[in-house]
Amino acid sequence: MTLAQQSEKKSASQPITVIEKIPEIIKEIQQLYLLDEIPWIIGVSWGKDSSTVLQLVWNAIAILEPNQRTKKIHVITTDTLVENPIVTAWVRNSMELLASAAKETGMPIEPHLLLPVIQDTFWVNLIGRGYPAPRNQFRWCTPRLKINPANQFIREMVRANGETILVLGTRKAESSKRSATMQKHQAGRIRDRLSPNASLPNSLIYTPIEDWSNNDVWIYLNQCENPWGGNNKDLFNMYRGATADNECPLVVDTSTPSCGDSRFGCWVCTMVNKDKSMEAMIQNDEEKEWMQPLLDIRNELDIQDDHDKRDFRRIWGNVQLFERNIDGDTSVQPVPGPYTKYWREHWLKRVLEAQRQVRQTAPENMRDISLITPDELSQIRRIWLEEKHEFDDSLPRIYQEVTKEEFIDPRPGAGYSLLGSDEWAVLEEICENDAMHLELMAKLLDTERQYRKKSRRVGIYEALEKCFETSSRTQEDAIKNAHFKRDLKNAAGEGDIDKVKQLTLGDVTTEKVTEKSKNWSDRKFKKQSKTNN
Repeated sequence: MTLAQQSEKKSASQPITVIEKIPEIIKEIQQLYLLDEIPWIIGVSWGKDSSTVLQLVWNAIAILEPNQRTKKIHVITTDTLVENPIVTAWVRNSMELLASAAKETGMPIEPHLLLPVIQDTFWVNLIGRGYPAPRNQFRWCTPRLKINPANQFIREMVRANGETILVLGTRKAESSKRSATMQKHQAGRIRDRLSPNASLPNSLIYTPIEDWSNNDVWIYLNQCENPWGGNNKDLFNMYRGATADNECPLVVDTSTPSCGDSRFGCWVCTMVNKDKSMEAMIQNDEEKEWMQPLLDIRNELDIQDDHDKRDFRRIWGNVQLFERNIDGDTSVQPVPGPYTKYWREHWLKRVLEAQRQVRQTAPENMRDISLITPDELSQIRRIWLEEKHEFDDSLPRIYQEVTKEEFIDPRPGAGYSLLGSDEWAVLEEICENDAMHLELMAKLLDTERQYRKKSRRVGIYEALEKCFETSSRTQEDAIKNAHFKRDLKNAAGEGDIDKVKQLTLGDVTTEKVTEKSKNWSDRKFKKQSKTNN
């Protein structure tokens, strides 16, 4: 009697347990592995689902003959650099155990710890560029921190081998949305058990536990010993006390739901109302109270109405309007942009303060923790200096104030500049606390400085013109100008010639009237000229 016939006979009398399903799954994994030379990539977060899949694959390949274990299996894990520190320690230890056990036993398994490129890290974008804390409407973190590192690795494997098979621990029971997505992909299967990957051509997806329940996963992990020397009981203990029982999986596209409710997410995640898992860790274990400063920063970031902390312009310097409907009344308001200079410096101080505190209170094996890396600090400094023209160079000063140590920038020549904090102070005094005037003058001076270092000054006039376009108007005038452009565009789109003429002639008249009264030099130095006369 075949295994399938035994299963049918068993199912007729009583349900088949997950342990009884294992031989069939092991056989399926072996058959797929031996079918061709296409390399495998197992995406793991080291949570329960991905650990189950990795353990199943290891056990299936381990019982093959050594001469059959020739195809490489790559195990990839993405570290966002803002993972829960407890999970980060667990992941790195698991990776080390896996690498060591694979080498000792001759298993064709090679682990890879993937990181986002420095320009895409969380703090470089939030503190450096001023991106607001992620929201469902602006979920900028997932592509940069999770999707891009994993997809880059997968694309490299496809370029080298022509095709790859991605093995994931996704399950239909995780959510109705996940189930619908998996069923949609299954409908397009061109090979048995292998689904197409819509976002990555020539990459097929294999989900061996797609029909398992949560109980199935835990039964398997608790009854089957970890083959690379890990401890599944420790993994179970990490989940205990959490309000949610799902992990943040390897992410390869934007259809993956938020990871905020999971044990295996980022400690800065603002995609949900509360980080219930970190709260549970701190409340249920006195030894984890040292993580409280991290939770405090996360909660401080998680403010729904943070418009007072953000620029009235978008990150490229233009005012963008949107319609809001409040109690039936429609209003047109500017879309808030990046965090202002003050708040970017504030978040830098908070992160450095938290890092200093946890290094003093964390367990001995966690006291070398880095909440923000030197490379990230260097990139943030570069953005502030070169892209935002903030030549007061406040990062080294803030770093020294908080850490009591000098900031050593790893970038060669990073500290060299013709302009610095002294020049910034003089400029602030000249501009008489007018933030927009200070911004314009700083941009103009620093743009000239940047082009002075170039052998050819091609593009300097365009760069200077952009400075005026983004910073030469007061906030009130910039918003009025955005409304004018919006009204003109709408009138033109509706074919309202009279309205277009009215707006255009009115704009010309206004420009003539305000040319003298609102010119920067006239506004700032007219009073001084009268005094001198």
